[in-house]
Amino acid sequence: MNGHIDGDVVRVGGDARQRFHDSRGYGYPTDGNAIALAPVEAAHLLYRGDLDEVDGMDFRAFVRDATGDGFVPRFLVYADLRERGFYVSPAREDWLQHVSAGNADLIVYPRGKGPGDGEVAYHVRVVGERQSVPAAALGDCVLAVVDEESEITYFETARTDPSGTADIDLPSGVDADLLADRVVCWEPPARLYESGFYGTPLAGRDADHDALQLSLVEAAYLAERGAIELAGATIRDRGRTVEGDRFGRRLRTYSELRERGVVPKTGFKFGADFRTYAEFEDIDEFGHSELLVRVLPAGHVFSPRDLSLDVRLANGVRKQMVFAVADEDSGEPPTWLRVERLTP
Repeated sequence: MNGHIDGDVVRVGGDARQRFHDSRGYGYPTDGNAIALAPVEAAHLLYRGDLDEVDGMDFRAFVRDATGDGFVPRFLVYADLRERGFYVSPAREDWLQHVSAGNADLIVYPRGKGPGDGEVAYHVRVVGERQSVPAAALGDCVLAVVDEESEITYFETARTDPSGTADIDLPSGVDADLLADRVVCWEPPARLYESGFYGTPLAGRDADHDALQLSLVEAAYLAERGAIELAGATIRDRGRTVEGDRFGRRLRTYSELRERGVVPKTGFKFGADFRTYAEFEDIDEFGHSELLVRVLPAGHVFSPRDLSLDVRLANGVRKQMVFAVADEDSGEPPTWLRVERLTP
């Protein structure tokens, strides 16, 4: 059976509808029993030997002729998902029935379902490892990254909504000094650290000394709520001097997490901005942190390599990786993007 190129589709006649579309979910019906295939579908049928040629081209010639616009990564992902037992469609209007394409390149149907059933397992976006992908394009889709050796890594991306149960009545007017890049509170109430997990005792967690050292983001948050006797604007200015615009984004993210009942602490040892605790009642009884949070500027564009590194690290320490996209100037809360490895 042969096909021929017609614009951006490959048309196949004969009994193609019964052989390829009705029984296996390839293409979409046109006239009679003919179907139209996307190039990636035609390549897969050539690869399998179900199509003999397309305009005289075998699989090798067809792929060589169609290497532009990310064709090879899309073909590799398409073929991999087919081998895993899924029906897959290109995210193009004529191929889709009762489902939306979103920002996807491929639509994957649940096992046992096909294009006409109106159900979607995954919206898949395909990139090569050297391509970049905007953070705004992720969320509620699967990112398939094809590396230089043609291995595929799948990441599930979703919008998330962090929340927790931590709650503490903040004190007011605690005596404090602003040092170079941190704040020290003198004789703070015990609940600030023991029940709120703010700061670290100056001489260590087991020390008898009452002094408590705060990071600049902790201190700015507390100062803006009158909990310490320092001006919030003064601490924010110091934060921007120390770390530039990043400080404002981190403070906005920290504040939002605290208002949601989540306790954020530094994530430095994990290579992140924060680690977080959704439940916290007492310093003597709390579990492992659940999330690693990296704060990103609005308009951030990911490198797949960096994304993979963050997710792999989070998985390795039994946490989920969450990215907070924050714009200090907009006045809007951050948007939250959760990313984790997926095996379809």
